[in-house]
Amino acid sequence: MTMQTKTRYTIIASVCGWGAALIMFFPIFWMTLAAFKTEPMAIATPPKLFFEPTLINFKTVLERANYPHFFMNSVVVSFGSTLLGLAIALPAAYALAFYPGKRAKDLLVWMLSTKMMPAVGVLVPIYLMFKDSGLLDTRIGLVLLYMLANLPIIVWMLYTFFRDVPKEILEAGRLDGARPFRQFVFLLLPLTAPGIASTALLSIILAWNEAFWSINLTASKATPLTAFIASFSSPQGLFWAKLSAASLLAIGPILVFGWLTQRQLVRGLTFGAVK
Repeated sequence: MTMQTKTRYTIIASVCGWGAALIMFFPIFWMTLAAFKTEPMAIATPPKLFFEPTLINFKTVLERANYPHFFMNSVVVSFGSTLLGLAIALPAAYALAFYPGKRAKDLLVWMLSTKMMPAVGVLVPIYLMFKDSGLLDTRIGLVLLYMLANLPIIVWMLYTFFRDVPKEILEAGRLDGARPFRQFVFLLLPLTAPGIASTALLSIILAWNEAFWSINLTASKATPLTAFIASFSSPQGLFWAKLSAASLLAIGPILVFGWLTQRQLVRGLTFGAVK
């Protein structure tokens, strides 16, 4: 392949990459514009790109709802479900990667297949279970549910990272007298720290953005920011400017968190790709 051909491919790849990035970013950009418009301007046709911004929508949203309450619920639920999921998934992935049984792969496939079921298909039994156990509209209930929902993905990712670690390293530790627990804590965890961090970040993002269960299983006490957004849809119609402001307040923290940790996330997701 000539240098000119390589340059042409690089340019095409860059254009395609930037095009895909702009397409994915456009909804956030448009929502941000709408958040700073008045209601008539937000639904104006044709849409206006240049206008005098206003903060009235954010003021209305913050006055109407207790934003810190929703924010803290999202933080507790997303981080709590992630920590609990890691506590269960780490030893499970370790056992599947280094001490697999005959049905290890079948077990992994079965775990992942549970994600293929639509959530609405199990809404009624889960709602009744939560009602009978007193978990409706509680943070603990959402932590348990989000943990179980994300557990297959967490186990699969950790299993992939653990499997890429050469077994000779653990065997060397075993020859030095390290028991399985010490091998796991002092050898495996440090070696796979980028992968574990990226798994935790992805789990936090998935839990933060989960809307179906939070809307159906909470009322006021444990409502996270996803339910906070839904509260701005009413029988009288959708107030696009206020809805956009509420959405921006809801996704803003996780967007900033994602931007701050993107290097760690990419590093973890590419962990083991180059030996």
